[in-house]
Amino acid sequence: MKQDGHETKRKSRRTRRNRVMVGLILIVAMSAVLLLFIFRFGSIVVNGHVGNVDLSKKTAQQYGQNKVIKGRRGSIFDVNGNVLAEDSSVYSIYAVLSKDYKNAAGKPLYVTDKEKTARVLSKYLSIPSKKILSYLKMNKYQVEFGAAGRNLSLDTKKKIQAEKLNGIKFNETPSRLYPNGTFASHIVGVAQLKTPEAEEDPEATDEKLQGILGIEKYFNEILAGKDGMSFSKQDSYGYELPNSKVIKKAPEDGSSVYLTLDSRLQAYLETLMQATQEKYQPKKITAVLMNAQTGKIVAAAQQPTFNASTKVGLSTMWRDSLVEDTYEPGSVFKLLTMSAAIDAGTYRPNEYYKSGSVKVADRTIYDWDRSGWGWIPFYEALPRSSNVGMVKIEQQLGAKTFEKYLNRFQVGEKTGITLPEEAAGSLNLKSEVSQATTAFGQGVNVTVMQMMKYLSAIADDGEMIEPQIVDHITSVNGKQTKYEKKVAGHPIKASTAQTVRQLMQQVVYSSYGTGSAYQIPGYRIAAKTGTAQVAGSNGQYLTGQNNYVFSVAGMAPANDPTYICYVTVQQPTITPTAESDLMKGIFNPLMKRALKLLDSDHSTSTNSIQMPKLTDESAKAATQVAEAKGLVVSQVGSGSKVVQQLPAQDEKVIKGQRVVLLTEGAMTMPNVIGWSKNDVLKLAEITGCDFKITGTGYATSQSVLANNVIPDRGEVVIKLEEPSN
Repeated sequence: MKQDGHETKRKSRRTRRNRVMVGLILIVAMSAVLLLFIFRFGSIVVNGHVGNVDLSKKTAQQYGQNKVIKGRRGSIFDVNGNVLAEDSSVYSIYAVLSKDYKNAAGKPLYVTDKEKTARVLSKYLSIPSKKILSYLKMNKYQVEFGAAGRNLSLDTKKKIQAEKLNGIKFNETPSRLYPNGTFASHIVGVAQLKTPEAEEDPEATDEKLQGILGIEKYFNEILAGKDGMSFSKQDSYGYELPNSKVIKKAPEDGSSVYLTLDSRLQAYLETLMQATQEKYQPKKITAVLMNAQTGKIVAAAQQPTFNASTKVGLSTMWRDSLVEDTYEPGSVFKLLTMSAAIDAGTYRPNEYYKSGSVKVADRTIYDWDRSGWGWIPFYEALPRSSNVGMVKIEQQLGAKTFEKYLNRFQVGEKTGITLPEEAAGSLNLKSEVSQATTAFGQGVNVTVMQMMKYLSAIADDGEMIEPQIVDHITSVNGKQTKYEKKVAGHPIKASTAQTVRQLMQQVVYSSYGTGSAYQIPGYRIAAKTGTAQVAGSNGQYLTGQNNYVFSVAGMAPANDPTYICYVTVQQPTITPTAESDLMKGIFNPLMKRALKLLDSDHSTSTNSIQMPKLTDESAKAATQVAEAKGLVVSQVGSGSKVVQQLPAQDEKVIKGQRVVLLTEGAMTMPNVIGWSKNDVLKLAEITGCDFKITGTGYATSQSVLANNVIPDRGEVVIKLEEPSN
């Protein structure tokens, strides 16, 4: 018994020791863990990292917001500064339904009166109030309203905001405004929204305008500009904390592109072409008016076309036919054959040949009048548009020499015009037959702009000029990049060009010429008509009296051309009384108006001056210089030194024209009452602010008063009215 008692006591003492030991171990372990936590917490506090995670950045992401500040896309203007394309915005509407969405004071920011909201919104959205109410009753955090709630104008947005509806919000989306609709649509082009792909830029979430056609596409990077970025701190409700906004990177607006197009002639051309399209319903029409001495395209269009504003017609006529489509030019190409023969010295104008038909290898080639005109001199070959005459002239020239001259004219090469997707055309001189058919414009493929380049060598005394569609580009800081005349080559001598123009005048004025319809009273015209068969999908020429490309190329004044006009009409549905009826309704009035405007411009040329450099001068000195030249000066800004000017240095201006000077300091609004639309556009361009111009005529009111600071955000509204008689 005694022994059992001792054993029990030993076990009890051992148990107590074990408990103490376990307790000590637990205390040590807990102390170690606590010390580890303290060390780890201290390390996190000091370093601000958990592993590879930056806690400060995580906090910034939770309580801060990065916002993209959009860089404005540059505008596109005609040569006189009229807007052809400019930045705009559209809006989509949505409603917040979650009752958790409140401000810091607990005020609800969700839709509180659904019936009233539905009733009010139905006045502005093309959707019934019952349908809107069904959206508002959905069990969602927020809802949109389908297509009816997208692409809203700024005016509609402001009207809805004026109703002060709880929970109604808007998202802004960049858009592109084309105020003239169908005006030079394929040249100006289109810019549409493009959402960045995640693999291209994982952090990119904003949609961006992307040029997909015409100038918008070719100069997309120059027009696009660069977006900036801002960072702001927010509270737990998502509201921006006061005085917390920090701009990390300012946006850079895109440059503006000024085309060579003259709106006065472009709009007139569009009207003439539409009338021809409606009357004869051809498959296609193209027309170009170019300054023969500079290569600048003054007017250019195609039918069918599309409305750049509404996009109506875009899906059915996507291609820019002026540079993308190749075709066989027909008899207008005879001008190159004749130029080569005259320049090489093989042309014998007073020798006679038998017209009607000629055998080349295993093929018989006919004149358009298959019976011909008997034995005629070679000087009648071009005016009569004789295929047989051209074949014989080409044979006298010789295959190698003929090819040499066509290469000099750069047939089968791109012109280099600043428009996308330009085709090169093709030239085939591999056989005796292909050489013969090329001599009268069949079997060779060209574009409209290539023809303009070839014709320039004849119009400009042997100097061949690249067609030019861009006059200059102006950056947001006023730096100007000027596109100068570019000579592509000298394929023929000046004397050759002059002789060819004399033959072209016989086309119009001689009794045997094919172009008498293109006479314009008061002006001497040199022209060449053309008719080319159209090849089918099987490579064979289509049959039928209307399966042709009908064309005319003309120059005026004939002795020293200022303008070249080239019109093509392909496969009319309705047969005209005469082939010339297809083209003369476009060619004659357009050329006549261009020449009359030229006469008018010459009468005021004595008032033309070159814009002086006014930047880096004091505002007072710059004003004195400009006023001494007869210019009207308006200053923007409160500073004393000129940092930008419009018009830019070295531009041609007319006495009495307005000059806008931007100084350093706050941008203050000038008094624009009485200003023309072009003057207001200068102000908008030099300030980079959002101007909304309504009406036509001259400014009668301005939303920002004179001498007030122009706001960074929001519109400046200028109202124009025609002066009363």
